[in-house]
Amino acid sequence: MIYYELATLETVVFGAGKAAPGIEKWAADGRGRLCGAWGTDVGALNRVYLLRSFDEAAEMLEERERALRSDNPFGCAEHLVKLSMDSYRGADFRPHCLSGDLGPIYEVRTYRPKLGALEPLLAAWREAVPPREEYSPMAVAMYSLDGSLRWTQIWPYASLAARSEARAKSVAEGRWPPKGGPDLLHPEMTSDIAMPLGFSPLR
Repeated sequence: MIYYELATLETVVFGAGKAAPGIEKWAADGRGRLCGAWGTDVGALNRVYLLRSFDEAAEMLEERERALRSDNPFGCAEHLVKLSMDSYRGADFRPHCLSGDLGPIYEVRTYRPKLGALEPLLAAWREAVPPREEYSPMAVAMYSLDGSLRWTQIWPYASLAARSEARAKSVAEGRWPPKGGPDLLHPEMTSDIAMPLGFSPLR
């Protein structure tokens, strides 16, 4: 059973690069495993995503409290304008985040499932993801454990053109979206294109 924390750090203009050294040290000094760190390039700008995994929920909560009690959360308070930390559980068909040189383009997609739709959603994605990965890999899929229910996936691509090609071809060939998947979702969806920071294990 794998838990994830996806921290979203909203920075000052052009703040991601300035904040990166502090974020790197914060992650190295804390618990859990660093999975990835990205700065957005398309979508919501001046944003850093930091993804860490934990074997135990207690470890994740200790890290959450470390940030809440700190006078310099994530080692970059001077560059921050907003910080949120969300708890997730890895989907059973992709509990562990991939690692390595899979990018350098990463798409962070978040959907809002309808109430009561999580189990059929997981079943639909479990069936559809393996054939979809013939076009491009999925780094991680996870559902939120706090706040409103969210379904977040991170997809790496070699380029924006490769992303467009993989998405168009998988749809044209009937491999995507998951069967019945759109019916399980609210229209509220977000997508950011992000680039790995220098210390990110996913690159």
